[in-house]
Amino acid sequence: MNDLGTRELTTDRLILRRFTLDDVEVMYNSWATDEEVNQYVDWPIHKSIDETRELVSARIKEYDDDSYNWIVEIKDTHEVIGSISLVKCSKKNRNCEIGYCYSSKHWNRGYATEALKRVIDYLISDCKFHVVQAVHYSSNPASGKVMTKAGMQYEATLKERHINKVDGSWEDEVYYSVINRE
Repeated sequence: MNDLGTRELTTDRLILRRFTLDDVEVMYNSWATDEEVNQYVDWPIHKSIDETRELVSARIKEYDDDSYNWIVEIKDTHEVIGSISLVKCSKKNRNCEIGYCYSSKHWNRGYATEALKRVIDYLISDCKFHVVQAVHYSSNPASGKVMTKAGMQYEATLKERHINKVDGSWEDEVYYSVINRE
């Protein structure tokens, strides 16, 4: 495996780059406090910009350990719209799990799929991960569509693994993956 860490990646419309402290305010105002976004993520909605600053500072510090954390911005405007990271990683077993989060005002424009495709390609082709997986809650089937459009295959549904933040009901976790066959 090639442990390359976070390198700048580009697509036709996007730049995926390392976090900087300049990203704190836009992250706080765009998705860290967005109630639509918050219903589909594990972390609580940020109550202050200090929480966002702490998270971004932690991401920046993780770069010293070859972490994989990108901020996603639109290439033409340099507007920051979300983030994509490895949320679990076993370098020994060459497998990882990707998580992503975007401001709801940028949903349904293909950005999440475009970024996910590019990160998967980097992890498989350049870093030589064997399995790249992603998970979504059953209340968020749109995320499953992103995974499918990015070339991931449905793998499994684990029943009632998560409590829905909105209504307190049990939700399933739905797993997708790409396996490197080279």
